[in-house]
Amino acid sequence: MICPPPAAMVSRAGAALAARPALFRPGAPALRGGTEPVRALHIVEPRKVAFLDAPRPEPLPGEVLVQCHYVALCGSNMGQYTGDGVWSKIDFPNPVGWAGHENIGTIVESRCDGWKPGTLVLAQPEGYYGFAEFIRARPPGVAALPPDAPDVPALIVAQPIATVLRALSQTGNVINQRCAVVGQGPMGLIWTHLLWHMGARQVIAIDKLAWRLKWARRFGASATIDASRENVVQRVRDLTGGEKVDFCADAAGKPDSMATAAYLVKRAGRLFVFGMPDYNDQPFPWYDTFRNETNIITSVGPECAAFFQTAVDMVVDGRADLGAMVTPRMPWEKAPEAFEMYAACAEGSLKLTLVM
Repeated sequence: MICPPPAAMVSRAGAALAARPALFRPGAPALRGGTEPVRALHIVEPRKVAFLDAPRPEPLPGEVLVQCHYVALCGSNMGQYTGDGVWSKIDFPNPVGWAGHENIGTIVESRCDGWKPGTLVLAQPEGYYGFAEFIRARPPGVAALPPDAPDVPALIVAQPIATVLRALSQTGNVINQRCAVVGQGPMGLIWTHLLWHMGARQVIAIDKLAWRLKWARRFGASATIDASRENVVQRVRDLTGGEKVDFCADAAGKPDSMATAAYLVKRAGRLFVFGMPDYNDQPFPWYDTFRNETNIITSVGPECAAFFQTAVDMVVDGRADLGAMVTPRMPWEKAPEAFEMYAACAEGSLKLTLVM
């Protein structure tokens, strides 16, 4: 959930595209790029992904160069892939390598004190150009991984965990409080799991897909609601004795999920809008939310990198037991198929990860 806001890259004329950090800008050499070609993914048009050769990047002062072994897809990539909503206004083709941001790899070159070649790391790529065999990264968007971990690709879940940790740092107390999470994709499941661990009195997981709700129960939900079959607001009232919840996180970012989430919060409760919206203008019950004195919180951006090492340590130590959601794992060469699976919410596709 850490791609730049679309306003920074919207331009039919292409001015915004030209102004972006040009690691893999189409038609231009990579920033300080070398001569050795590397493979990178390219969203050439809505719902079409292709591989291209691009110059191997060179790290700038304070950066490391990482050879990637794994890169995961994120829900925030799907608007960029489908061209829906605000993403219909960006230029296609997208910059080569953009907008992957969940990578595991080995440092092969370092211009940053304290980070040595050969170190296995979780990395947030500079410019979000993570769909490539080599990326540039800089602390704090680099976290050391144990090379002897029994399941290294499972550690990629630490990146989205870090985004939720940052959000939780803004949330306030949830101990002994009733909580709900709308949307049980990867981000919603992380919310569910961490709220449970933090001592919430209830964690109510909500989704339209029954298979996701099974995962929610596995990761700590005290109750689940199938939004495709049940009246969500009434069901939450029933589960809370008519009180509704103290805190609700919308992890889906869809117009209907955000509107539903707004009606689940008790008076003066908190609504966290966490899922990335695809639209600037969409229906929302503002009058009812205003009358309810709901506190609305949001969180997005690269600041989550400050939580990377903590998230990694939580996974390694077993305090965040979420590695099983790193599924499916597909060969890098099957990226076009993987993008389509993820956009379709294919059953079992949670933190879909490409093996490079």
